[in-house]
This record gives sequence, C-alpha cells and structure tokens, in this order.
Amino acid sequence: MLLHLDIDEQEIVELHKTIAENVKRIRKNKKVSQTDLALSIGHKSVSMVSKIEAGLENKHYNIEQLYKISKALNVDLAEFFK
Repeated sequence: MLLHLDIDEQEIVELHKTIAENVKRIRKNKKVSQTDLALSIGHKSVSMVSKIEAGLENKHYNIEQLYKISKALNVDLAEFFK
C-alpha cells in the first residue's frame, strides 16, 4: 500500500532551485561555460541552461539532462540533489 504524500508546490520549486544552483556551482568550479555545457548535452544554444540557472520561465532540468550533465562534468548524479 502506498502512502499519500502531502507535498506542496513550494517544495518542488525549492527542489528545482537547489538542483539548478548545484549544477551552476559545479559548472563554474570546473570552469565550464553555459554554452559549452549546453552543447555537450546536445543543445544548440545556451538559452535552456541560462534560463534554468536564472530561474526564468519555470524551466528546469529533466533526469536525462541531469544524467548527461553529470557525465559532462564528471560528477556523481547525486551531487545535484545535495
């Protein structure tokens, strides 16, 4: 039997914000530009990465993008959730 979870929308917003901040921090620590990161995960422009990092348009990474980013930055996927 599954439990009913009482998770409000703000928790999800905060989760996406934490992930975006961690990706940005790790990207900057590794001296990787937004453009290089976007290209390395198969995007033709930087707009997706820049919008996510800026918290614009309710954009966020999906699990496939996070997996590709973890490989591109050579970090464990779990690092983005801490």
